[in-house]
Amino acid sequence: MEGTFVVIGGGIAGVSCAESLAFLAPEERVILITASPLIKAVTNIVPLSQMMTRFDVQERDALSLSEMHPSISIIHDTVMSVDLVNKYVETESGQIVRYKKLCLCNGASPKMIAQDNPHVLGIRDTESVNNFSKKVKNARRIVIVGNGGIATEIVHEIQGIEMIWVIKDKHISATFVDPGAAEFFQYKLLKKGNDTSEDGIVKRMKYKIADEQAVAGGAALGPDWHRNYNITGISQTSSPVQVEYSCELVAISSESHHDEDNTENWPIYVKLTNGKNIGCDFVVSATGVIPNSVMRGSEELKRGEDGGYLVDDRLKTSEKDVFAAGDVCTANWDLAQHWFQMRLWTQAMQMGRYAAKSMVCEFRGEECLQDFCFELFTHVTKFFGFKVVLLGLYNGQKLKGEYEILLRVTKGAEYVKLILKNGKLQGAVLIGETNLEEMCENLILDQLDLSVYGEDLLNPDIDVEDYFD
Repeated sequence: MEGTFVVIGGGIAGVSCAESLAFLAPEERVILITASPLIKAVTNIVPLSQMMTRFDVQERDALSLSEMHPSISIIHDTVMSVDLVNKYVETESGQIVRYKKLCLCNGASPKMIAQDNPHVLGIRDTESVNNFSKKVKNARRIVIVGNGGIATEIVHEIQGIEMIWVIKDKHISATFVDPGAAEFFQYKLLKKGNDTSEDGIVKRMKYKIADEQAVAGGAALGPDWHRNYNITGISQTSSPVQVEYSCELVAISSESHHDEDNTENWPIYVKLTNGKNIGCDFVVSATGVIPNSVMRGSEELKRGEDGGYLVDDRLKTSEKDVFAAGDVCTANWDLAQHWFQMRLWTQAMQMGRYAAKSMVCEFRGEECLQDFCFELFTHVTKFFGFKVVLLGLYNGQKLKGEYEILLRVTKGAEYVKLILKNGKLQGAVLIGETNLEEMCENLILDQLDLSVYGEDLLNPDIDVEDYFD
């Protein structure tokens, strides 16, 4: 087969890239090679602000995608190698796919704390979640290692099971929030099992896949993955989560010996740096990801310290006609003041779309201006049932500790943190229905001097968002 544009990877970045290529250059053939049967189409796009959007994703089969975009061809196969000199890709079934422009959207794999251990599960794709949901049904106690988004969602969503959460930081959810916000969430852990409130309607991406369709190494989950699976243990009640702070896992053993409570034997035991030895049914490894940049033929591509393919401000790799987007790439340009790379589904979608624009412009010999989404870091998610909006340098990144914080907290309702330096807004954490997203976004981008307003910037009696609208 031969296509003008070939995209490797069926995840968020790959599908976004392929659909954008079909939109920008409908007369050119686009080939999407994916090991996963998941084909996801973005629908119901609603702008929340200039930089943030809310949208759904519907799962559709390959035929429906080709019907919507006749220029797209889908190959369900695993890529074995790529020839960057002769410009073709070889799949596991022996198929040769030639290209003029190639985009690598291979995604990333979870960092596993123990490889090939049946009692240690990593959660990244639909196959791993299927496995997890089956195991958790008969589990009494699990240990969760990690402090990012997936670990936080697991701790909040699972019912009917005893959980020990092992984190290397001094507060929960440290990847995304500061100690103050962690304290805001803390009561949710303490009242776990007594909280019967229902989560609100999902207004973001949703993914569904049939059990028999699960493929190892498939597309990343995206948000709200837990809503499609039964993740309830065998206990009728849920006890508060036990958090082990500032410690890491030292060893995993399946030797039959008693744990801390000295009452019964468990399938597996974990030893922590704080000296505790804890028995459990299985361990969930949620300690980040590693870019899937190991592919035969791609050795010539320059990589960053994290293993990702280095890309310039057009998402081009070090080799001609080869682009990369999403988790597999590492940003290697002079970053905007308020943007940094974080391997999140929002950036995967943004990079996929922008890579398509860059590929088409280069193919046609047109000038390509960098997308505005790389001016400001934005992420919208949900933790412990609360809407969470992260903007700019939300945890003081890049500021070397030289900043001040404005804080407004209403227990159980909202948490608003503004990061200011020299009187100008640099970042924000907005938890709950604050309605401050657009105002904060504008203030970060415009860099207005807010010194004159002082603490009144967060005075609940002043409609400050109307003032800056």
